[in-house]
Amino acid sequence: MKTTHRRLSSSLTKLCERLSSFKNGDDNIRELQAVFAYMDANRDGRISVEELTKSFNTLGEQLSDEEAKVVVKLSDIDGDGMLDFEEFAQLIKGSGDEFTEEEKKRKMLEAFRMYIDESEDCITPRSLKTMLMKLGELRTNDDCRVMIKVFDLNDDGVLSFDEFAHMMMR
Repeated sequence: MKTTHRRLSSSLTKLCERLSSFKNGDDNIRELQAVFAYMDANRDGRISVEELTKSFNTLGEQLSDEEAKVVVKLSDIDGDGMLDFEEFAQLIKGSGDEFTEEEKKRKMLEAFRMYIDESEDCITPRSLKTMLMKLGELRTNDDCRVMIKVFDLNDDGVLSFDEFAHMMMR
C-alpha cells in the first residue's frame, strides 16, 4: 500500500526537492529559467503535459501521464492546459500559497471531476479505468480496484472527493 502511494507521488516531489534551491530568493531565477527552457522542448514558452512527462523521464524520474495531467491542471492558472513560466515558477517555489482555500478547493474539484462519470459523485473502478484509457494507460478493472483501495479511507471501494484530495496532498 505504501509502495504504491510513494510511486504515485514521489516523482514530482523528488524533482521539486532537486530544485528546492529556487525557493530562496531571486538569485536563482536564471537557473529556474534554464530548467524551464529545458522542459519546453518545442520552445513555445509553455510546458505541456507531454513535455513535463518526457522531462521527468529524461531526468530519471517517473511521472505518469495521469500525474502530469493533474499537476498541470492544478498549476494552470490561466486555464490553457499548459504551464507558462510564471505557473511553473509558482509550482516549483510552492508559491501557490497566494491562492485562497476556496481557489485551491476549486482546482482540486476540477481535477477530481476528470475522473468521475457524469452520473457519479465519486471515482469508481470503471470511471478510473475510463480516464486512464483516455490517458493511454490500459488497466484492468482489478488494477483500478487496487489503485482505489490504496487511498480508500472508508473502505467503500470508491474514492470520494475528500479521499481524492487527501491522496493529492500527500
